[in-house]
Amino acid sequence: MAFDPTTLKYDANGLIPCIAQAEDTGEVLMMAWMNADAVAKTLETKRVTYWSRSRQAFWIKGETSGHTQELIDLRIDCDRDCLLAVVRQTGAACHTNRRVCFYTSVMTGDEVELMAPLAE
Repeated sequence: MAFDPTTLKYDANGLIPCIAQAEDTGEVLMMAWMNADAVAKTLETKRVTYWSRSRQAFWIKGETSGHTQELIDLRIDCDRDCLLAVVRQTGAACHTNRRVCFYTSVMTGDEVELMAPLAE
């Protein structure tokens, strides 16, 4: 059966969350938003394309930073309302120049930074 991006469950703004996971380590790298066109572009080009809510425009991960995400697999969750992009990450995934966006722990009641930015 052919996949149709319009069959996914998007929010009221036409967006669906997409979690990026490193194919080699299984690390959760980041979460960003896609619309149906971003999903289609990602599948077509194998370069992960998100929808920027602040700029109201597409952004291809790494287009300006060089920190690219090559699509290895795109998976749909059981409710069809969230995506998992298994990617080959080059460089930092986070705009703070960290490997991952989830670098702050709050388990102790304090914010604890788990990793520093990557060396330039």
